[in-house]
Amino acid sequence: MTDLEHELRRRPPTADEVPDLSAAAAAAGLLDVAYATLDSPLGRLLLASTPEGLVRIAYIDYTDEDAVLEQLAAKVSPRILAAPRRLDEPRRELDQYFAGARRDFEIPLDWRLTRGFSRRVLEATARIPYGATSTYKRMATEAGNERASRAAGNALGSNPIPIIVPCHRILHGDGGLGGYTGGLDKKRLLLSVESGQGLL
Repeated sequence: MTDLEHELRRRPPTADEVPDLSAAAAAAGLLDVAYATLDSPLGRLLLASTPEGLVRIAYIDYTDEDAVLEQLAAKVSPRILAAPRRLDEPRRELDQYFAGARRDFEIPLDWRLTRGFSRRVLEATARIPYGATSTYKRMATEAGNERASRAAGNALGSNPIPIIVPCHRILHGDGGLGGYTGGLDKKRLLLSVESGQGLL
């Protein structure tokens, strides 16, 4: 439980009231980052959003949930709270995507966890159409430095919003898969969804 949750729970609810911590926090101007989890075909995901948009998706089977929340508290705001209703739309769009019923995401993104060359790489990656792929070199070129393929790979490896910013669509120039923060099995599954084969 976060410090914010402790603070909001101090006042015991009346008999006819069930506390809605996220609504109380938002009303008091105390909620900067809302988060929720989603059980997906790729494993458990943690999603976090700010008033500007979705700021983080993390594979919880790959990294520790508390570590992700600590990173968000340090880099975005310590006023962070589990607020599943505030993540309904991104969770719905991701469910549709995994079911093969969505090709484009419509939710706003908060890019604050990226900057400079890395951000340009990720913004270029976000423009790759569903079902298409690109290369590390092409992403480096689009970000302004055709010789920075390795730096582009590093930017993609630290993508804070995987799936929606589709770093899984980036391959080696020879067609090899390259790397993927969530593991190559997840990358294969995402590419399989987008090739029309569904989740194998």
